[in-house]
Amino acid sequence: MRFLAAGFAYLFTYGIMHVKVIGKDKLSKYKNEGYFIYGNHTQMVNDVFMPLTLFGWKNYYAIANQANWGIPVIGKTLLPYGGLPVGKNIKQAIKLLKAVKTLTKENAHIVIYPEAHVWPYYTSIRSFPETSFNFPVQANKASFVMTTTYQKRKFGKHPKITVYIDGPFFPDSTLTKKEQQKKLHDQVFEQLKKRSKNSDYQYYHYQKREIGD
Repeated sequence: MRFLAAGFAYLFTYGIMHVKVIGKDKLSKYKNEGYFIYGNHTQMVNDVFMPLTLFGWKNYYAIANQANWGIPVIGKTLLPYGGLPVGKNIKQAIKLLKAVKTLTKENAHIVIYPEAHVWPYYTSIRSFPETSFNFPVQANKASFVMTTTYQKRKFGKHPKITVYIDGPFFPDSTLTKKEQQKKLHDQVFEQLKKRSKNSDYQYYHYQKREIGD
């Protein structure tokens, strides 16, 4: 199933969506090591399949909200083979952490979208918790940043998609666990914001609504 999904991923990501990836070479040194990838969540389908083309279809896993298992096709086919469900309680959270530590020892490449919910074609970076970085701190593994940006095409309304890979960023062992999480969080968040400035086109316009509107 992973092999078939990878074939579809290449066709969809590069043949249909015409995604351009910059910085993939930064991953080559770590292809035989476990690491984490943090990205902004702006594509319902491509955010699931594109990582198969970047991080190795055999080693790719994604930490996903349990609600995603209800998504047609994705939830019933790909996620059962590469998805790691976010825990809804302490017991499930501990189970997830143990699973992640085991997988990184087996050289897994684990994708995390810390913004949690997909906002299609959103060009800014939403805030996310420092606890999202408990995984690389506990596993003492590298983290990379994957930023999806949008540019205006010469023809047509759909934007061009450019994805940037940056890193690696490592836990600072001279700090406490919480301080390490905060430092990694800040580094990743700032890198996402920096790359997001390369977006110059809003396909969707998001407007904040006041309660009661």
